[in-house]
Amino acid sequence: MAELGSKGVTAGKIASNVQKKLTRAQEKVLQKLGKADETKDEQFEQCVQNFNKQLSEGTRLQKDLRTYLASVKAMHEASKKLTECLQEVYEPDWPGRDDTNKIAENNDLLWTDFHQKLVDQALLTMDTYLGQFPDIKSRIAKRGRKLVDYDSARHHFEALQTAKKKDETKIAKAEEELVKAQKVFEEMNVDLQEELPSLWNSRVGFYVNTFQSIAGLEENFHKEMSKLNQNLHDVLLGLDKQYSGNAFPIKAQPRKKTKLFARLRKKMSSDSTPAKANKSPSPPPDGSPITSPETKTVNHELEPSTLEAPGASIPKSPSQPAEAAHAGAEAAGSEAAAGAEASKTEADSGSTSLPAVVVETFPATVNGTVEGGASSERADMPPGFLFKVQAMHDYTATDSDELQLKAGDVVLVIPFENPEEQDEGWLMGVKESDWIQRKELDQCRGVFPENFTERVQ
Repeated sequence: MAELGSKGVTAGKIASNVQKKLTRAQEKVLQKLGKADETKDEQFEQCVQNFNKQLSEGTRLQKDLRTYLASVKAMHEASKKLTECLQEVYEPDWPGRDDTNKIAENNDLLWTDFHQKLVDQALLTMDTYLGQFPDIKSRIAKRGRKLVDYDSARHHFEALQTAKKKDETKIAKAEEELVKAQKVFEEMNVDLQEELPSLWNSRVGFYVNTFQSIAGLEENFHKEMSKLNQNLHDVLLGLDKQYSGNAFPIKAQPRKKTKLFARLRKKMSSDSTPAKANKSPSPPPDGSPITSPETKTVNHELEPSTLEAPGASIPKSPSQPAEAAHAGAEAAGSEAAAGAEASKTEADSGSTSLPAVVVETFPATVNGTVEGGASSERADMPPGFLFKVQAMHDYTATDSDELQLKAGDVVLVIPFENPEEQDEGWLMGVKESDWIQRKELDQCRGVFPENFTERVQ
């Protein structure tokens, strides 16, 4: 009998809950359709908005703090492996061997202590702070349900009072249910009205304490780590003094392309060689005197075909017979004839004219970037001057097109005449002292490794 009674109570409670859900759903539908008024509390709604914002910000802060702790842990492991590597390569007979072992041990302890204090003073505090939100969120939702119950009971009581046929028994019962629903709602509403603003204001103190703790822990950690690093620096300085003859050389980035000035010298050499066409011609069969052709200056970078117009020809000498040009014109057609007539006129006048050569100029580039220009060229600087660098280390030139540098030398960087000549990690320039004394680029400029210098202007 007791089991049946228990089951009966459970079944009755389930039925009551189902009925409440149906009543609430019906009330919400009527409110959305505008057929039933809804109790509004704008002040409480603002508190709920603040609560949701506070929860969102706290959740994000907790996530980022966990990410930060994971990064500290990763840095601890990386630092530990690095110090272990130093211990392995540090030979037993080197000075400061015991000191390096002690530094490595203290380094590991310092990282461990830093991580643990972050957990205790930041993460656990963060978890406690967020731990109060689920309960309040649940009470806010329950308060919303009780508000719907209160509105439903109020509408039911009002409907019975305005009915044509009044049933006093139902009205009394509806009034009793309304008073009960109102009491339950107001109790929850008053508690939340007091608690939510207090929680919202507490966020300021929490943020201050949390970030002050993190900042303080970081400050102490870096102070102690700085001391360890200084100790390690002193130990390695002692090792360096004992083995000062084995200094590690700083090397320039290798140049992959053919040396720039080597190509220029080869090109100038080929340009200065007389062409076969400029040699003295053989005497003509008719015994006429030899007339030397006029010297022609040609841009060697242009192909020979660019010196002649289509269908036209340049006479080999001013004494070339006009009939030969006329015969060539008849064989080549009307277009070639026009060119031959022009050649005849030139032969009669005893002069030879060449078509104009258009020379294009391009902006200077360094590492593929257009720099400089008319505005950057100064009267006291070499043409195309870009910026100044100062040598931080000595550099011994390994080829004739490279600059010899001493630490402290100032170099005026200029663009390569041909950007394709520039190797990665190398710059073109002239030492400032050479430029001031000689003002000549051709004999002073050269290439140098960029990693041996730093920009000063």
